[in-house]
Amino acid sequence: MDTEAQHTERDRSSRPSGTEHRSDPQGPEERSRSAFSAWIADWVPGGRITLTLLVLLTFLLLISTFVLRPFQIPSGSMQQGLRIGDRVLVNKLAYSFGERPLRGDVVVFDGTELFGDGDYIKRVVGVGGDHVVCCDTQGRIRVNDRSVDESSFLYPGDSPSTVPFDVVVPAGSLFVLGDHRADSSDSRDHLGSPGGGMVPLEAVIGRADWIVWPFGHATHLDRPDAYTRVPAPAAEGADG
Repeated sequence: MDTEAQHTERDRSSRPSGTEHRSDPQGPEERSRSAFSAWIADWVPGGRITLTLLVLLTFLLLISTFVLRPFQIPSGSMQQGLRIGDRVLVNKLAYSFGERPLRGDVVVFDGTELFGDGDYIKRVVGVGGDHVVCCDTQGRIRVNDRSVDESSFLYPGDSPSTVPFDVVVPAGSLFVLGDHRADSSDSRDHLGSPGGGMVPLEAVIGRADWIVWPFGHATHLDRPDAYTRVPAPAAEGADG
């Protein structure tokens, strides 16, 4: 009897009490992450605030490099839609994955050795293979024998062009004009230059999609309907 009682007491005492805590297998991992973050924060001057700012700036840099880029309108060549000092967001992925600029798109491109040093913003009037002519009997630009009514976005009082031209856009290139034709240096002004005033696709940075500043002028930049009835260019030399 005594022996059985002793075994019973011993078995009970070997069980963990309710006050004992089992080790948490996640504990060391959590402490390691916290220690690593704390070490970086201690190493960077300014601690966690500086670290947070660095992470944010890195994120913004990646976005600006690969996705969206802010661009400030430097002149009045795209009035009245885009005013001097407006900030637009340029979609750098718009022409990725096989997409190409369409007539009516507002594009930003590197004008170095084309129009002059720096980046430019213009509207696409002709794509590869297009036959672009100024002008018909009513003063409208014709693209592939179709007259285009640009009155919805041209600067008030401007004519589509006071400079006559008759060009075929080479494959892989764009013919671009400003909306304020009387105050725009564009493809018309470089017809006799090397490249004939055309913008190669590889020079295009992206499509201007949004005006983001000033807030009172913020809007999405839609492609106008003016070019929707323009037929496709002849197959030879056309982009497709």
